[in-house]
Amino acid sequence: MDKYTEANRRGWAALAADHYETYRDRLRQADTTLAGTQIKELGDIRGKRVVHLQCNVGADTVSLARLGASVTGVDLVPDNIRFARKLAADFGIVDAVFIESDVLDLINTHHEKYDVVFTTEGVLCWIRDLDLWAQNVRHVLADDGFLYLLDGHPFYMVWDEARLPDLVVKYPYFHEDVERDTAIGGYASEPKEAEHFTWMYTMGGIVTALSGAGLHIDWLHEYDWAYTRDSDTQHYSEETGGYQFPELRGKLPFTFSLRASVR
Repeated sequence: MDKYTEANRRGWAALAADHYETYRDRLRQADTTLAGTQIKELGDIRGKRVVHLQCNVGADTVSLARLGASVTGVDLVPDNIRFARKLAADFGIVDAVFIESDVLDLINTHHEKYDVVFTTEGVLCWIRDLDLWAQNVRHVLADDGFLYLLDGHPFYMVWDEARLPDLVVKYPYFHEDVERDTAIGGYASEPKEAEHFTWMYTMGGIVTALSGAGLHIDWLHEYDWAYTRDSDTQHYSEETGGYQFPELRGKLPFTFSLRASVR
């Protein structure tokens, strides 16, 4: 395992217990942790075989199973897998199983095929090789299946998050070097001190990687709301499941989603 992957695995392990407690409480209060946009764009997945890549502690995996799918959650972190199994058991979910694996190594470790590959919200920045990621997506995808991806828009990633809605570029759009940080978490856990590494990708790079792996982009949607709250001035929408700056409504992309199928 390379040093970046090992550091990221340790960092996410530090968050696992807190994430489990947070999402257990959320699932007690609501049937799903999926946003309205995700449910609408996924469509009817009853009876479908779904693989959830980078599943964390399995909250969205449980939510997908509650929609009638048979779901396999995949995550790099052993503690995440342990808590994901516990979370599924807490809610009596029998149509969800979990496997520990780097999503960049599924070609070598996992040979099941799925109707839907599902991966959302803060996933691509942890991928050290986008072309290899796309090849692994294709490897687990059935010939008549599709990938559903929702993540932060690459253009949104350039701004200094602490100064929004003022637009100050902090991260160059075409930045290709790995980024190192020492604080992780904050959205479902208090931040922890942990070295970790992330990468930035352009929209063109994402689309090209999927195309190079033999996938066709069926559609690509761009939204003027973020799936995380970066400021108290953002307004939350129950319909979309996103947070919007009123000053930037209709002006800038914050989130994108796409569906890709086998050509």
